[in-house]
Amino acid sequence: MAIKTFLIAGYGYVGSHLKKALRKRYGEAVIITLSRSQAGSNGPVTEIDRHITLDLDEPVEWTGGELPDNPDAIFYLVPPPRTGLEDTRLSHFLSAIRKLRPGKIIGISTTGVYGDCKGAWVNEAFPVHPQTDRARRRVDMEEQLLSWSRHSGTPCIILRVPGIYGPGKVPVERLVRALPVLKETESPWSNRVHVDDLVQACIHAYLYAGQTDIFNISDGNPSTMTDFFMQVADVFDIPRPPVVSREEAGEKLSSGMISYLQESKKIDNQKMIQELKVVLRYPDLATGLAACRKDMEN
Repeated sequence: MAIKTFLIAGYGYVGSHLKKALRKRYGEAVIITLSRSQAGSNGPVTEIDRHITLDLDEPVEWTGGELPDNPDAIFYLVPPPRTGLEDTRLSHFLSAIRKLRPGKIIGISTTGVYGDCKGAWVNEAFPVHPQTDRARRRVDMEEQLLSWSRHSGTPCIILRVPGIYGPGKVPVERLVRALPVLKETESPWSNRVHVDDLVQACIHAYLYAGQTDIFNISDGNPSTMTDFFMQVADVFDIPRPPVVSREEAGEKLSSGMISYLQESKKIDNQKMIQELKVVLRYPDLATGLAACRKDMEN
């Protein structure tokens, strides 16, 4: 069997988990990681791995040798820029890989592209209606990838992802600081996925026999953000945070938190389950948070 070659662009929290899963599944695969910082911060790089330190905020020109001509897959996990309406990081990346012929490219987007859906269940047929510049940058990212896919002939899978949690990525510090949350009765619907299940979805997207497509990725059990904080507090034996009304929120919650509270939706994950064949390890917060505590204590 030929040795697989993968490129993970955006070697952060999700990327480091994805690399471990690819290594476990594909053994001697060559895994090339790319980030703006040194690879050591996200785990060791072995002799069969390579890491590229690169800032995609600037145009880049690869002269050859850094990347294989035909990687089996590219996983694009790079967050968009902090400002603007376009994902210039992706445009720089696509320009740099224009001579490559990957087998497939998998890009991470956000369920935020749907905007506020007033608590409705949302599947992939739901029209995008971004209501923040952050979400508009993600819509631009999707459009760029789909256009690149059409022109290059490379299949592209876009994964629309909600809040990601996992070991080391739960709001323990915020709870210890006793920062307030919105009243449960006033808190909108929100969605999330455990990092291990997101990684599963990434690998299943690579294995997917279909062509270019879009999938919602979620545990399929939406709750409110307030419920999420309360469950984390209970699992980690931290006092539950104080609650405030929506009227008080403007003075007591951060602008970032308030922006998330402006949208309410329930993400339908049936296409992920039926077509990508993802069998969730953590289909609800109870199982996912229990695993987080166990992993963080080991």
